[in-house]
Amino acid sequence: MSIISSLNVEQQKPVLDTDGAILVTAGAGSGKTRLLTHRIAYLVQEKNVAPFNILAITFTNKAANEMKQRVEKMLGSSSSVWISTFHSLCVKILRRDIDKLGYTKSFSIYADDEKNKILKDIFEKLGVDEEDEKKSIKNHISRAKNNNITPKEYEEEVMFSPYAENIISAYEMYEEKLKASNALDFDDLLIKAFILLKENPDVLSYYQNLFKYIHIDEFQDTNTVQYDIVKLLAGKYKNILVVGDEDQCIYGWRGANIENISLFQRDFKPVKIYKLEQNYRSTKKIIEMANNVIKHNEQRIKKKLWTENDVGSNVVIENVATDKYEADFVVKTISSLVRNEGYSCSDIAVLMRLNALSRNFETALNNAGLPYKVLGGFKFYERAEIKNVMAYLRLLVNPQDEESFLRIINFPKRGIGDTTIKKLREISNGDSLLNVVLTIDSFESISQSTKTKLRSFSELYIKLLSNVNMPVADFVKFVIDEVKFEDCYDKTVEEDYTKLLNIEQFKQSVVEYQKDNKNAKLDEYLQSVTLLTDLDELKEEDNSIVLGTIHAVKGLEFKIVFIVGAEEGIFPIIRASESENDLEEERRLMYVAITRAKEMLFITHANLRVLWNKNQFQKPSRFLKEAQEEQKEEENENKKTYSGSYNTFFENMQKSMIKDQSKSYSDFKKGVQVFHSTFGVGEITDDSELETKHTVTVLFNVLGAKTLSLEYTPLKIMKK
Repeated sequence: MSIISSLNVEQQKPVLDTDGAILVTAGAGSGKTRLLTHRIAYLVQEKNVAPFNILAITFTNKAANEMKQRVEKMLGSSSSVWISTFHSLCVKILRRDIDKLGYTKSFSIYADDEKNKILKDIFEKLGVDEEDEKKSIKNHISRAKNNNITPKEYEEEVMFSPYAENIISAYEMYEEKLKASNALDFDDLLIKAFILLKENPDVLSYYQNLFKYIHIDEFQDTNTVQYDIVKLLAGKYKNILVVGDEDQCIYGWRGANIENISLFQRDFKPVKIYKLEQNYRSTKKIIEMANNVIKHNEQRIKKKLWTENDVGSNVVIENVATDKYEADFVVKTISSLVRNEGYSCSDIAVLMRLNALSRNFETALNNAGLPYKVLGGFKFYERAEIKNVMAYLRLLVNPQDEESFLRIINFPKRGIGDTTIKKLREISNGDSLLNVVLTIDSFESISQSTKTKLRSFSELYIKLLSNVNMPVADFVKFVIDEVKFEDCYDKTVEEDYTKLLNIEQFKQSVVEYQKDNKNAKLDEYLQSVTLLTDLDELKEEDNSIVLGTIHAVKGLEFKIVFIVGAEEGIFPIIRASESENDLEEERRLMYVAITRAKEMLFITHANLRVLWNKNQFQKPSRFLKEAQEEQKEEENENKKTYSGSYNTFFENMQKSMIKDQSKSYSDFKKGVQVFHSTFGVGEITDDSELETKHTVTVLFNVLGAKTLSLEYTPLKIMKK
């Protein structure tokens, strides 16, 4: 039996076509790993290519190990086939020849902890104190390295940044420190390997002759320097096959360059293109919806998934009244599927754009006694920003809680570091560190400047403690306000925005707890949270519902998928309305979410959601309209609506409270003051496209000018 007989016709074509440059654009669930492993086996068994002349690169160790096992099963041994991640390949290359760059072959690899310690020292030397500036410098260094740009070359790119001088200085100092330590960070593994190959013809020639056949998996996720390495390695024989799907390029925020697919077609002319469009994973109904959504993107090679699988049940698009009803619907449906339809918890995933939405689902799943595990983020109460709030609360209940003290003594930043902590331990004489701080003025060995920093914490603690008998929900809000948690995060940065949203969700959870436990004290609330977390840890992880972000589940599949929070401003995320590129990435993210489902798909959106501690009316995601474009009328009529009476109630209330922007935008004129829940207060400065495109330009007090679509942006006119 031929090694390719188990492949379909479209998979066989790129396997048999072994010479030259080949691009396989492989739709979701189309069997690309199967194609790659069979091609490697075909080269060895049918074309008599030596295994060590074959290179296959993928992105995760898990994927690389799976590929190795499959090849080993077909060939008997895969030890001499080079199958690895990009970083593993580069380490091997560097261990052999990095001395040509002035390092020794015993170089160290620094992870984030070591990297952050170096940057901390650099910030101190440069006198950088502001967190925003530190974050900006870190991001710029990472961006420059991902794009293989030296500090000198990067000067021109950041010349207009308010932190330009410190960005370049920090970048130079960081590189000098790594070199002095004979160390590389993860970005360096790629960059130094590229430099080594580019500047040393003998090294490049060795690897070009070694790797006569090159395969790259998940090509759409490659960044600039990864593509540059591939281009060099394949420069002699040009026998290179790349497998990717531009429709699944969802990591642009961390450096993935969707343009690499176009660059590949330019740099390796002529490139033969094969399409894998048969999906082996999902039902026809699910595939139809995925096609309906993704066809609206322009930056793609046109293709249309199809499947021989069953038609399957209709995709359920569930419109619910509130976010609480959303969680209720999802968990009740899961309970029915598990208890009545024979599904296991591990067959099911609840996916969301932002992990800040997870709290309601975690609470509902716990109440229903259903096990779950969180991907793409920690369980709600294990997230750093929530732990910081909890640490303040715990220290107020238990002054001996040293772990909570150490967590918050320098949060928000007060300039209290390890040296001060060490000194406090020396003078504590067995007393709690908190008590030492509360009596810091009695210790002569502590400098006045250090006392001033510690006194600010002491005064805050005493103020909080004096109000500890407030109703628990009011007290939690009081603590968050007095500590000024919101000042620690930048709303314009997606990661910080999510953290702030998590804190708002936390406040709301305490309000809900108090409704059910009217006379509960703070210590009782903390105990309830602790027990909840402890019980979570006892769940059987092997049979758990997956709860997480869409980014975290790429590459996974589930029999049943729930996509929740399908609303404008959440999915697509609010910043995407200002950029067509960002909007296309959001649409790719929806496509990835849909194609995780094998048998059943549910998508939910709420009319009313608690965001920023406010009830906010939500519009359905534009992707829902796109997804339903070709559905038959009878399918739409069969859509269920959960708690329909509540939906009607809130729809009527919305109409009576705010202007229906879908009908009229005439009040949004130049000179009118408006309010945006994220961007704040601003003034409309340009309404020239109000009638044609329903867009206006707003000059916000803090963030400057932004052009916004009134159709999708929650913009409200401020009363004079």
